[in-house]
Amino acid sequence: MKLTYYILFGLINFFILIGDVTRYILVAPFKFLNFLGRYCVRAWQAILRTIHSPKLPNFSIKVPHFRFASFLIFTKKKKTFTKLKKKIVRRSIAGEQIPFLKLRFFLIGFLTAGILTMFYQSYLLVKSLPSPRSIGKVNYPLSTHIYDRNGKILYEFYRDQNRTPVKLKELKPYVYQASIAIEDKDFFTHNGVSPIGGIARAFKEFVLTKQVQGGSTITQQLVKTALLSPDRTIERKIKEMILALWTERLYGKDKILEMYLNQVAYGGSAYGIEEASKAYFGKSAKDLKLSEAALLAGLPQAPSIYSPFSNPKFAFERRNEVLKKMLEQSYITKEQYNAAEQESLPNFSSTTSIHAPHFVFYVKGELEKKFGIRTVEEGGLRVNTSLDLSIQDEVQNILQEEIAKVAGLNVTNGAVIVTRPSTGEIIAMVGSIDYFNSPNGAFNVTTALRQPGSSIKPLMYSLALEKGMTAATTIDDSPVVFRISDTESYSPVNYDGRFHGRVTLRSALANSYNIPAVKTLNQLGVNSFIEHARQLGISTWIDSSQYGLSLTLGGGEVTMLDMARSYGTFANLGYRVDLDPINSVLSLDSDKLYEHEPKKRPVLSSASAYVITDILSDNVARQSAFGPNSQLEIPGYKVAVKTGTTDSKKDNWTIGYTPEFLVSVWVGNNNNSPMNPALASGVTGAAPIWNRVMSMLLKNYSTQNTWFNKPESVVSKPCIGGKVEYFMAGTENSVNCRIPASPTPTP
Repeated sequence: MKLTYYILFGLINFFILIGDVTRYILVAPFKFLNFLGRYCVRAWQAILRTIHSPKLPNFSIKVPHFRFASFLIFTKKKKTFTKLKKKIVRRSIAGEQIPFLKLRFFLIGFLTAGILTMFYQSYLLVKSLPSPRSIGKVNYPLSTHIYDRNGKILYEFYRDQNRTPVKLKELKPYVYQASIAIEDKDFFTHNGVSPIGGIARAFKEFVLTKQVQGGSTITQQLVKTALLSPDRTIERKIKEMILALWTERLYGKDKILEMYLNQVAYGGSAYGIEEASKAYFGKSAKDLKLSEAALLAGLPQAPSIYSPFSNPKFAFERRNEVLKKMLEQSYITKEQYNAAEQESLPNFSSTTSIHAPHFVFYVKGELEKKFGIRTVEEGGLRVNTSLDLSIQDEVQNILQEEIAKVAGLNVTNGAVIVTRPSTGEIIAMVGSIDYFNSPNGAFNVTTALRQPGSSIKPLMYSLALEKGMTAATTIDDSPVVFRISDTESYSPVNYDGRFHGRVTLRSALANSYNIPAVKTLNQLGVNSFIEHARQLGISTWIDSSQYGLSLTLGGGEVTMLDMARSYGTFANLGYRVDLDPINSVLSLDSDKLYEHEPKKRPVLSSASAYVITDILSDNVARQSAFGPNSQLEIPGYKVAVKTGTTDSKKDNWTIGYTPEFLVSVWVGNNNNSPMNPALASGVTGAAPIWNRVMSMLLKNYSTQNTWFNKPESVVSKPCIGGKVEYFMAGTENSVNCRIPASPTPTP
């Protein structure tokens, strides 16, 4: 407490000292003038006495005291200020007494210190600002290079130094009107900052998310892109607004708009409306159609997200959003809007040399989240990724060859992800059979929402094991009807249309029987399963009220990335390791800006993960559904694997893993049209692709042919026919696994 008193005592006296000095500075000039005036009058009187007869009457000129400031602020004669005198309680500090302090000096000192600090900080802020006169003159963008794990160049994001500027008067009005409509509808009326719309939205965003973003006018975006860093801070936002106001004083609206169109990033190497027009449409900006101008106007907000190369669906929706804004703001007529909205996107094909394009643009999106668009496209970063280009190319060839074999089954597309579960590295990402030539080939299926079919069952059964069930627990595979409401009911059926009587959990999972899975989920609870799946790695099940018992049969959409992360948790014996496509990021000066460090988080018991893995690798247990020599078996290797096919044959999956590699494969159609009913899970479709990819990895890239070590929390026990079953310690005696199940197969 004594230290606190000393600090408080020091602060109070510091402000009193400043207040006293302030009083002296303000009053001293008036006292000096008063003294000088009195001296001059008295001198003049002496001169007059000398000149005139001493008999003249003695007279004097009364000089008013210059005490205006002193009288109003510091006089001791006014009762109003006398009331401000308050005594501060005496406190003993080290045996001394705090003197009675003058509150007025403290307040004056406190306010003076605050005002001086504010003016000094404002001076430093203004002094640090770059001049808007340098916009368009001082720009030194540097290419960002993306490499695979072995140093092979995949792609480079850059801006050409020799950009082609365009004059505003050369463009059709709707070209720049599109940008105004979507970015800054009040552009011609504000003075650089939009206090009502823009700042209010930015303040709301800061309060809700603690991030400074949004609300920028076109002028603010111009100075931010040309002169400032992408940091989302209050200081940068203040600088942005000051520079915007300054810029508006230097340039007219047309000049600002022209500089904006020549400065802004449209994605990749396309900077400025002229280069963007050539990159996306192969024509000059002055020749753009209305629909084309609208598409380009929508890009600067998020070039990677709205890119027609990587996300044509989002690009189409964004273009129509721009057109709608133009209609609402009377830049175009209803007829123009209808005609432009009905135009489909052209077939965009990139002529740029790029390897693993789906992966590259996925990495670019991740980099933009970490460093901002400008840093990624102009910062000269060196990005070392986790991808192995040799494996990527082999996987791409396998996918194309196998899809060609099943073209007669109405299978037009496929996707593959290869990861290293222990580190979360993405070794290969093939988002479609052909990024450039196939219909919608640029669409990355690995990040899209698809139904997983029965491949989701291992996640549900891992929860069952956590809740006390075992691989030897029997489940009745017989007809059942679940009442959903007074008018609705749900009756699941098996893939083969038969019932199999009492089966073990091992057999139910290995053969992918639907009825036992639904009965088990009904016992566990849908909400419990959703929360469990989120822990394992599923990120798309947001609203639990949307899902029912069909969730365990694949009724909830997921992404391939989520499934790879979740199955990776089994491969890591219960530890979740999030996927990361980036190994390291270096700056232009070789400073390490980012380095991948796998973070393992326990989300499942090692015993449950081991038992699930053992079931998925049990070729004998799955023979009833797949036979002894299916595509799920790789001779000479032990692999855990699961298939999944939706009832309508819209999605077909195969996911499998070893301690070293995880391979996830999907086949289907981008437009969700059903595949031919003849497609059989585990025989055609995804399984042959998975088999070839995993075989290639194990034979050519594996450094060890080992299996998972049995955790200490797992015990073994002989069951039917001498078969050794694995149990989580403490559950081995909960079932009598020597009593065989009583199958009663029925059609």
